[in-house]
Amino acid sequence: MNRIARFLGPLLDVAAGLLVSGLILAMIGVDPGAALRSLIWGAFGYPEAIGYTLYYLTTYCFTGLAVWVALRAGLFNIGGEGQIYLGGLGAGLTCIALQGVSGFIVVPLACAAAIAFGAAWAFMPAFLLVRRGSSLVVNGIMFNFIASALMTWLLTAVMIKPGQAAPETDMFPPGDWMPSFTAIARGVGIALPNSPANLTLLFALLSVWGAGFFIDRTVWGYALRVRGGNPDAAAYAGIDAGRATILALCLSGGFAGMAGVNEILGVHHRLILDFPNGAGFVGVAVGLMAGSKAWALIPSALLFAVLSQGSVDLTIDNPKINRELVVLVQGLVILFAGALRGQIRLPRFGRVS
Repeated sequence: MNRIARFLGPLLDVAAGLLVSGLILAMIGVDPGAALRSLIWGAFGYPEAIGYTLYYLTTYCFTGLAVWVALRAGLFNIGGEGQIYLGGLGAGLTCIALQGVSGFIVVPLACAAAIAFGAAWAFMPAFLLVRRGSSLVVNGIMFNFIASALMTWLLTAVMIKPGQAAPETDMFPPGDWMPSFTAIARGVGIALPNSPANLTLLFALLSVWGAGFFIDRTVWGYALRVRGGNPDAAAYAGIDAGRATILALCLSGGFAGMAGVNEILGVHHRLILDFPNGAGFVGVAVGLMAGSKAWALIPSALLFAVLSQGSVDLTIDNPKINRELVVLVQGLVILFAGALRGQIRLPRFGRVS
């Protein structure tokens, strides 16, 4: 019964968010059932839509991991947006610095640089928390703004492609792009429509498995779990809380940095402004919904991938629904599945002794 409750609980939270959203849609004259069908069709109804859904799934798996790992250590990583920025910057700088080198060398190095840059950006708030007792949440938000300002300066004054007004770098060589599923399928004679889904998805799924194994099956993961469950017990057991804090947040930053790889190497193939597009904040809801199980990040990320991609067809099919209303629906799902997670309880049956 406990396992059933743990499985159905998140579904009830999501259903509550969709129910309230449906009531709002009905109030403005939109058929909730038709809106739901449009949403599902926009996410899975045709091959191109599936590709975009998988693209969003990749990013949200990484940003969800960035929050989930920190939560397991009793920490709240709100700085994912800035860590994505720095991860993408690390990947982009690697491609720019190694132009002319084989992509088989550049792509792995770019991924390593993205992880290192994201982890380094997370290290600074972690260090301030451990050494100075500074607020992790406040510092995380501030570092998001700093990362955004840094990228704006770099792309408008330092790295901008000569002779253009758009704040972006030159296109990377095609050999440095993360292979897309479309290109891979064409290589074996299968025709697929163009979509941003790429090989980074496999890294995301492996990362979810690896993070779960690390947290649940290793000594370092045990230290993070004890630090998150009971800091006093961790100190009594001789666990260095400061070291555990820095480890957890650097791991989180590294995962967020890989979301930058999905965007920069997998989709845009150049550095541009605003490429995180709020994914770091969506990762908060994904990480909260997953609870204590790493595998639960995948269905959580898929839910928000469906909301992100399906909303395109939803706004096209329903003129009364605009982008702001879609954001409201997403916000209600995040509210019930994140902030109000576990508030809806299953009834208990049977005799009470």
